[in-house]
Amino acid sequence: ELKEEITRILTANNPHAPQNIVRYSFKERAYKPISHVDQMAIHFSLNGNMILKDSDEGRRQTIKLTTSEGSDLPFLSSEKAPSAVTPEEAEVKDEEGTGDAQVAEEEEAEGSGAAEAAEPAEAAEAEEPPPPAVKEQKLANQFNFIERASRTLNNPMQERACQSEPTPYRNFSGTANQWEIYDAYMEELQKVEESKEKEKSKAQTAQKEEEKKKGRKLTSLVSQSDDTTKISKAAKIVERIVNQNTFDDIAQDFKYFEDASDEYRDQQGTLLPLWKFQYDKTKSLAVTAISWNPKYKDLFAVGYGSYDFMKQGGGMLLLYTMKNPSFPEYVFSSDSGIMCLDFHNDHPYLIAVGLYDGNVAVYNLKKATSQFSYKSSAKSGKHTEPVWQVKWQKDDMDNNLNFFSVSSDGRIVSWTLIKNELVHTDVIKLSAEGTTLQGPEGLQLQMPGCGTSFDFHKKIDYLFLVGTEEGKIYKCSKNYSSQFLDVFEAHHMAVDSVSWNPYHLKVFISCSSDWTVKIWDHTIKTPMFVYDLNSAVGDVAWSPYSSTVFAAVTIDGKAHVFDLNINKYEALCTQLVVTKKKNKACHIQFNPVYPIVVVGDERGHIISLKLSPNLRKMPKVK
Repeated sequence: ELKEEITRILTANNPHAPQNIVRYSFKERAYKPISHVDQMAIHFSLNGNMILKDSDEGRRQTIKLTTSEGSDLPFLSSEKAPSAVTPEEAEVKDEEGTGDAQVAEEEEAEGSGAAEAAEPAEAAEAEEPPPPAVKEQKLANQFNFIERASRTLNNPMQERACQSEPTPYRNFSGTANQWEIYDAYMEELQKVEESKEKEKSKAQTAQKEEEKKKGRKLTSLVSQSDDTTKISKAAKIVERIVNQNTFDDIAQDFKYFEDASDEYRDQQGTLLPLWKFQYDKTKSLAVTAISWNPKYKDLFAVGYGSYDFMKQGGGMLLLYTMKNPSFPEYVFSSDSGIMCLDFHNDHPYLIAVGLYDGNVAVYNLKKATSQFSYKSSAKSGKHTEPVWQVKWQKDDMDNNLNFFSVSSDGRIVSWTLIKNELVHTDVIKLSAEGTTLQGPEGLQLQMPGCGTSFDFHKKIDYLFLVGTEEGKIYKCSKNYSSQFLDVFEAHHMAVDSVSWNPYHLKVFISCSSDWTVKIWDHTIKTPMFVYDLNSAVGDVAWSPYSSTVFAAVTIDGKAHVFDLNINKYEALCTQLVVTKKKNKACHIQFNPVYPIVVVGDERGHIISLKLSPNLRKMPKVK
């Protein structure tokens, strides 16, 4: 390995020398690039104490060496100890012109010696006096080794920082002690008490009793309120169990009873009374609306108000379940009578209601309060007459919930729930045809039409029907605000209810105080069927299980159930469901799943009735 030759080509150019140095030339007063760059790079320099042989000092020392052969050369001991050199040899060496000596000459002149020619192998011979006659043998440098290192340029570190304005802060401190906490609890208790008082507008005696209660120790009150909230869920379950035991025979009938006598009745049917729902505070109010919850099939909402113009007061919204007929699940009270209500199909905890004073509101059953979540006001475009019907619609383009309302003031309004307020848009303005009045100075005054009911088509999203007080039914579109698609001269008195058939997309039904129920095809101007029920009809409803079955209630307290598939001319069942005199049946609704109808009357009572097998025959599958 030592003998192996390694060729290295050395160039005179320094690869690391910069090529583009620019200096300022004072002569030309401009920056000029420098053409010649110093290419020399000194890799190693060391100040030594070697002496040239030709110099006086060198000759003197060589002579001295030859004379005193045994003596050591102390000044050469560290760097180099050559064997005794004769002047002839020195001359021979000079003639050889070794690069080492030349380099040594130059560097000696500069005051520095190159250490490349240092031969450490000769150091050992310096101590022993060599034989004088033996010629010196030059040894090869065993350590032919060069170490080179280069260092790359490191980019200088850069620090960059950005300081934002400090956020404003304020020191706040406060101490709470026992009596402050106690006072806060007391205030809370008082508020609870006050809200209870407002909701329960009790008689004078009850109020006095409450004042006495307030005088008692408040600690007991705290414990009472806490205890009832803790066990409220358990209490509800127990209440339902007790009710099921109490009305066990009714529960059995609801589940299992099928009227066997239907086989001998020649297609006629009966209604079996089941539970009766009533609440003390609604005795003086009429049932104005009934709606089943789309998710919980045993839960239904009932609106209470008054149809009598002279006897207007507060209203109530109750939610009953068939599992507990003795007490409502939810109780909401309002300042004005509730005239209509509707559950949202996708959010079954939202109920839209229309009030007698022209307002609309939305209740949220998830919230613990008994107040509206949303309510219109005079500023936000409320109706000026009672709202007779509300219906939820599909969400609008921005996914906001919205519902429609119809009122006696002739406006059909779309209400959108945005954040925490109701935003209204007038969809259509009804006008009574042929009722232009002659005003002062020959002014033509247009009388507004009075909407009493409406219903949206199950499939065609924009199509809806509006029934009016004059007895007309308008077929309208959401897209046209001024035009009607069609007008049906339907009844001689107010249209109390209008409803599309859930199965047959062209057919709708209407009922009126002129004693008739009529079934229409919306492409034909005349009714397909007319039924005279001998009394003003309060409400009519299609069944959810068959396209040919519908039920109606009249103000003489009777319920009528028809099935056009079996008898096109008269009812399969006409039964008295409201027994007391001077009491009128107002509303009827089919349960979406069970074979049950619920009927509401003017005294605030709700009765549930089971349809006998003849009344709930499913249509044959074609």
